[in-house]
Amino acid sequence: MEIFRPPHPPTKQTSNTTKTPPQRDFLTHVEQYLSKRDSIDKLLKISRYASKIILCSSFFQESNNPLSENLKSFECSVGLSRKALRLGKFIQDINAFRSSEFCCFQELIIFVVAYGGEGLYYFVEQFVWVVKSGLIGRIWLNNLEKLSAWFEIFGYVGSVWLKVRELGEIGMDERCLVSSMEVAELREIGCREELERLRKVREVKLMKRVAILQDLADGLVALAVVRGGKGQLLQPLVVSLAGLLSALISSHRNWFLAD
Repeated sequence: MEIFRPPHPPTKQTSNTTKTPPQRDFLTHVEQYLSKRDSIDKLLKISRYASKIILCSSFFQESNNPLSENLKSFECSVGLSRKALRLGKFIQDINAFRSSEFCCFQELIIFVVAYGGEGLYYFVEQFVWVVKSGLIGRIWLNNLEKLSAWFEIFGYVGSVWLKVRELGEIGMDERCLVSSMEVAELREIGCREELERLRKVREVKLMKRVAILQDLADGLVALAVVRGGKGQLLQPLVVSLAGLLSALISSHRNWFLAD
């Protein structure tokens, strides 16, 4: 969850020749991408929900294909591996909350719900991992999973709330830029810098909308855990598709942010 900051205007070129950025080596970029645990986590998430979608097909449900048991075992192992990758991840929410700036009490509440909910979710998930790994008994597993899912839902509510507010700020910046460009056109003044800033603002706007879609998809998965899969929109196939969509969005973002 990133707070929107208005993009800085591009610096003026000191010479007439523009320098093209060097192309990144593909294998080096892959290495940098895989060096981050969030990237590994999202690749595992893709494989897990892809397996769930395959298991939802009528071929595996109606036949005693041995591949079905293999996929179920693989899906469970991947889920356990993802929980191990999240050990200590709640600290990033603590640090994100500490570094946040609040302009009003309402914004403070939004950050508490967003970062607090997500941080508590990752914290409880550590105990879920301990139980599923077999270190302690599974008597509290169901309650722990529902508790972590509730915290996850609270986190997504705060995250969507925060992003909607940021979209409002982005919309104001976009309208100001469009207005200044219209004035510049009437005065027959060049507006190359404004065009570049408008392009960047609209890119950020699109990314925020996609991030909201991702939060809603993940929220649906968490709601399915709380409701035990009961509900028209909480069928295994629908939930698996939502989880896969979220994983693809995260992987795409992490790929372009890897440096």
